[in-house]
Amino acid sequence: MGVIDAMVGVLRQRDEELRHRPLATGAPIEMSKAFTKEDTVEDDDVDLTEAAPAAPGGRNYMTPAGHARMKSELLQLLDVERPEVVRIVSWAASNGDRSENGDYLYGKKRLREIDRRIRFLTRRLDQAEVVDPTQREDVGQVFFGATVTYLRNGEQEETVTIVGIDEVDPPRRRVSWISPIARAITKAREGDLVSLRTPAGVDELEILEIRYDPID
Repeated sequence: MGVIDAMVGVLRQRDEELRHRPLATGAPIEMSKAFTKEDTVEDDDVDLTEAAPAAPGGRNYMTPAGHARMKSELLQLLDVERPEVVRIVSWAASNGDRSENGDYLYGKKRLREIDRRIRFLTRRLDQAEVVDPTQREDVGQVFFGATVTYLRNGEQEETVTIVGIDEVDPPRRRVSWISPIARAITKAREGDLVSLRTPAGVDELEILEIRYDPID
């Protein structure tokens, strides 16, 4: 059984337990079989791709900080947000007509969103290869985790840090290791000239500095 299938089983078991658990200010809730069947999230309901692209060859390089953030989000969804939404949906479903029950309809929609995110995070973490840039011995070449300063076309100095596909942060100049700029400078050394194809043409990049700093 894969990690995602195992997660489905855990979620369903938690659903069953939570249907009989009281809300913060209410009595224990007993749910009908119709609710159980209708609101169990099946595999076909879940889009595992979301917005981020899949990593080549199934690899998913990630910094320790990025891995910790993703794991923390997954645990928050599993242990806090999802149980609370399940209890609310269970309570709302017990109040009668569901077709005009705003709490039930919103809760059901939110539950699907949470499950979609849980499965996405589970898949990403299952594929993760955590790489700590501060532990790299060969710091003379550009690889994952490098912070690189280069001169574009002899005029504009720029700096980027190569991170995982789920850690991209344009305002902080953090680029994915599968991005065009990362591919262009990977394996380069200080003083090297590399070419980067852009929509406006080909830019020449001169590598000025390579360093491997801690990434938060």
